[in-house]
Amino acid sequence: MLDPHGPLPFAAAVHPEARPAQRLTWDSREAGPDVAFVALPGERMHGNRFVDSARAAGAPFILTDLDVPGAVRVPSLDGNGAREALFAWARAERAHSPLVVGITGSVGKTTAKSYAAAALDAAYMPVYNTLPAIACFLIEHGRGGRPLVVEMGIDRVGEMAELVDLVRPDVGVVTAIGAAHLEQLGSLEGVAREKGVILQGRRGLVSEQAAPWFPRTPTYGFGVGVTHAGEGLVVTPEGASFRFQGVPVTLPLASRVQAEAAVLGLALAAEAGVPLAEAAARLAGVTVPGGRFRVHPGRYTVIDDAYNASPLAVTAALDALATFGGRRLSVLGRMLELGETERELHAGVGAYARQRADLTYGVGAFAAELGDRAYATVPELLADLLAEVRDGDVVLVKASRGISWTPEQRAREGVGLDVVVRALLEAREALAES
Repeated sequence: MLDPHGPLPFAAAVHPEARPAQRLTWDSREAGPDVAFVALPGERMHGNRFVDSARAAGAPFILTDLDVPGAVRVPSLDGNGAREALFAWARAERAHSPLVVGITGSVGKTTAKSYAAAALDAAYMPVYNTLPAIACFLIEHGRGGRPLVVEMGIDRVGEMAELVDLVRPDVGVVTAIGAAHLEQLGSLEGVAREKGVILQGRRGLVSEQAAPWFPRTPTYGFGVGVTHAGEGLVVTPEGASFRFQGVPVTLPLASRVQAEAAVLGLALAAEAGVPLAEAAARLAGVTVPGGRFRVHPGRYTVIDDAYNASPLAVTAALDALATFGGRRLSVLGRMLELGETERELHAGVGAYARQRADLTYGVGAFAAELGDRAYATVPELLADLLAEVRDGDVVLVKASRGISWTPEQRAREGVGLDVVVRALLEAREALAES
């Protein structure tokens, strides 16, 4: 319960009508009788413009610099008063948590977060991981008595320092270093330098893949010489299994990427004194959000890995595809924010796809580099793919999201391939009903 009349770590005038809330939001559309609204400055407009709609929705209080009924009013000279108050509140509440784990990396953050949280029986960040979202999460869960796991993604220089200042993780984790957000971060060295801020001055863990960038940091994974190592990894289309410190672990419909995330979770659990058998049992029930190597078995299998893409993430997905029997199809679209070398990076991924898949599709700006069957737009791709796929096939779908683009742009550029996943699943369902 978030009580605006209790002690607050910032100066504010609390209106008598302000009531306790269960949650906070900076999106006025989510405000309601249990959800308070924080009026933050935005790129196009200030949240103060939506105070009336939040009040009409029944928000228990409004964190703002306006003098309105139900306000927790903060002083502000530049319109950032509510934002600064929100972050101060988040830092104060975070200080009450027994353990905070921060996770970053070029790929695998959300998967690692899901497995780490399960192993620790922790509260964890939802997919949306902006600074305001993280602040609201810390305020809501800081006093809950459970460990917290926070995904910390960046796409510009200096952003990790801002995140670390807010989250102050006890343990920092780097899942991978790869070619992602190169337009802003410049190079792999720049990626490692910025993401490595999460390790400074705190306990750290890095994957085998990231280890060369952080040679003095403890590692997790399955290789020889790894600090926290899983043993006897077996990956099949049915899932992955291994042992960690003698404890057997079984992960249904999981790939090596999920198994590595499970090792991370178990390493964190062991350090925190959590019984490993209990942690392993929770890991078996993890389901990652859609678009992150979610396997949909059936008369043909669809692997939904369409949430986002980078060269490192695509090659890992192709390695997982190669473990399946049957005819393997890769459906790959454009990878964004790769900078001046994007054509070469797409060509390298496409060459790897031709080694790991039996039939390769490409769509969008670099379709010919990505697949032997190359299409300019998603509708053209679907016309061929739906006619081609047959019983026993395994189809991997992966590309960047292009989240800010219109549906027409996504179709034209070959991003946002969740539409391809949906079409494949709907076609399979129609076959079952016919």
